Amino acid sequence: MAFNHLPAGMHDALRPLSVKPVTHSVPMAKKLRPSRPQESAGARPSPGAVLDRLTAGESRATRITHTEHLPPRAGRHAVWPDRIRTEVIAAIQSAGIEHPWTHQAQAAEHALDGESVVIATGTASGKSLAYLAPVLTALLDGSEAPNGRGTTALYLAPTKALAADQRRSVKALAGPLGNAVRPAVYDGDTPVEEREWVRQYANYVLTNPDMLHRGILPSHPRWASFLRALRYVVIDECHTYRGVFGSHVAQVLRRLRRLCARYGANPVFLLASATSAEPAVAAGRLTGLPVREVADDASPRGELVFALWEPPLTELQGEKGAPVRRTATAETADLLTDLTVQGVRSVAFVRSRRGAELIALIAQERLAAVDRSLPQRVAAYRGGYLPEERRALERALHSGELLGLAATTALELGIDVSGLDAVVIAGYPGTRASLWQQAGRAGRSGEGALAVLVARDDPLDTYLVHHPEALFQQPVESTVLDPDNPYILAPHLCAAAAEIPLTDADMELFGPAAADLMPQLEAANLLRHRGKSWYWTRRERAADLTDIRGEGGRPVQIVEAATGRLLGTVDASAAHASVHDGAVHLHQGRTYLVQHLDLEDPHGPVALVEEANPPYSTTARDTTAISVLETDTEIPWGEGRLCFGSVEVTNQVVSFLRRKLITGEVLGETKLDLPPRTLRTRAVWWTVTEDQLDAARVDPEQLGGALHAAEHASIGMLPLFATCDRWDIGGVSVPLHPDTLLPTVFVYDGHPGGAGFAERAFHTAREWLTATREAISSCECEAGCPSCIQSPKCGNGNDPLNKRAAVRVLSVLLKGAPKPPEAPERPAE
Repeated sequence: MAFNHLPAGMHDALRPLSVKPVTHSVPMAKKLRPSRPQESAGARPSPGAVLDRLTAGESRATRITHTEHLPPRAGRHAVWPDRIRTEVIAAIQSAGIEHPWTHQAQAAEHALDGESVVIATGTASGKSLAYLAPVLTALLDGSEAPNGRGTTALYLAPTKALAADQRRSVKALAGPLGNAVRPAVYDGDTPVEEREWVRQYANYVLTNPDMLHRGILPSHPRWASFLRALRYVVIDECHTYRGVFGSHVAQVLRRLRRLCARYGANPVFLLASATSAEPAVAAGRLTGLPVREVADDASPRGELVFALWEPPLTELQGEKGAPVRRTATAETADLLTDLTVQGVRSVAFVRSRRGAELIALIAQERLAAVDRSLPQRVAAYRGGYLPEERRALERALHSGELLGLAATTALELGIDVSGLDAVVIAGYPGTRASLWQQAGRAGRSGEGALAVLVARDDPLDTYLVHHPEALFQQPVESTVLDPDNPYILAPHLCAAAAEIPLTDADMELFGPAAADLMPQLEAANLLRHRGKSWYWTRRERAADLTDIRGEGGRPVQIVEAATGRLLGTVDASAAHASVHDGAVHLHQGRTYLVQHLDLEDPHGPVALVEEANPPYSTTARDTTAISVLETDTEIPWGEGRLCFGSVEVTNQVVSFLRRKLITGEVLGETKLDLPPRTLRTRAVWWTVTEDQLDAARVDPEQLGGALHAAEHASIGMLPLFATCDRWDIGGVSVPLHPDTLLPTVFVYDGHPGGAGFAERAFHTAREWLTATREAISSCECEAGCPSCIQSPKCGNGNDPLNKRAAVRVLSVLLKGAPKPPEAPERPAE
């Protein structure tokens, strides 16, 4: 049996979970507009009182394993720098904001001084206002310039929804400034007839890195007047730009800076991050510039009551007669129902699209039994909705028409949801940073809020709700990216050469690895060297060499068979598992059954569905295998081997389970005949022999858990040596692999062709695996925990794992590792 550990963003092969940092202070929601009034009459109940109501009754009370109380914090006001235009200050005051917080004034001062700055304060701390004050001032100054176009600004968001939401906010705030501020969204949803107007007349363009990479930079001559006047570049939610995606965005920004310089502009970068460890360091890597840091949050914060919640055991039995807990989905639906009945404005964050739809559906059914008007006050929000559906939900949330929302992280990065009273998190989201980001969506200035983490029936979640110190006494994770990774840098050098021929003077901008790559790109016939410049000479667009998000494949359209109506889309990488034949698909409170998934339709892949009401949900089951294509390098490690080379990772959805909606009880399994999906990439792997296992006192029953545990821990430690993100790499551990004929652990790059991480792991293997062993053995836990061998993205539910056997296997492996060469003796002086 292979225990697979999948990376995020597996392109057109398999795309596992993707999934943000502050020392121990709780981030709260980004806010431009004033707080909304409490809907119910009378005094608003405290978060403790709300929690007391949720836990009323003996069975409910025992589900709380820990309650953390974070005290309120008073705000600290300042005055706007005197260079902020009085008209801008008046517009801010008319929006209900009389004085800035200290961090807002500090960030604005840096921006006005021409210094790039990152604002790393909590959600609801007013980061948007901190960068908008200097941006609006610059646009207002520019509107009075005699040359017509004046000053421009560019806003980058990781999602279309966030850019659209920011445009609404900017338009409302800048209303009193008249035509001096002309905001416009420019992305894939922008109608063709509007795009020319945006290029010619908008002075505050809101877009995303994808459109900048594929649309704006390759067409820079048409954007010449905009780029020539570019004063500020705003990068919102910059903590999302991490790993391979973040490294791609870093090179896109370097291309932008190069073109701006060619047109005579030198824009200042203003970055906003709700939760960020070492924000200035990460922002500097992202932009390639020195960045000032403003991280002292001066905004007020009400009390936050954070409860850890463990669902109860049921009478059902799982494998080997093990007891089964009630699902986090059912428990979260109950909590959302109770909060809605109380009139508490809430959002439930769920890891999957299906989970969000199911929680909303269960809550609506239960609310209907209480009051027929209540079901319409709860909805689901997720990726894959049509643009008009998203906008309708966003309007309903802003107006207060919706009281409860079950949402994926599409909402976390989608729109402003400040002003909520409570947040329920269905399952640990994978990182402490993301946990605080979601919890921080609850709370209003000076008022308390409630956050509840509902544990899934999973070793990682179980550990966390019983070890609160792992959540509340640990700093959040760092944002990791490596713009100098040659696998990432190479296609951007080609794109830059296609925009304007590259010269030696450009090499410093693109980093130390750029100069060494140019001859390789010329040898590959991607660039041609003439005189002192490198040219792109191919007919195809150089920007199409890379997909910066690494998703790949055309999205699958979900169509109602009877009417031909388009319901939405699903990513190609997720289609096999979510819209296979017989799958239950939930959409806006309605349930559909997939009649047929047609991957060969000439107009694009389509899933035909019909409305139905089955008493079950469906869960796909898949298998993952890895095969060695070519071994580039092999080093003896005693009797074992350390190898590096090319591999093929194959994932196939083979069946689906039908489960009861509330209990999760399995009703049956149906086989599927779907084609496998493959990923060719680079990997490092190591083997051990039977004699080594005997020496390590590891018997066959322990072997699977030992290798699996070592695989998890090694993936967790690799970012210290390869400058990667653990979500960019994957792993497979096999007690007997058919290519090596030995117990083998693979760690591979989760990107086609590789991204350099496995190669770095190979060259630092002694240090890397030594650190892995030490991380496991020094952990004080008894049988394994998230700090050592449990993983938030394990495809096998962190089972089996054997901590002690993993240490013994790594010890015997490292015993045979080649000794590092000794440094030569220095000659006597």
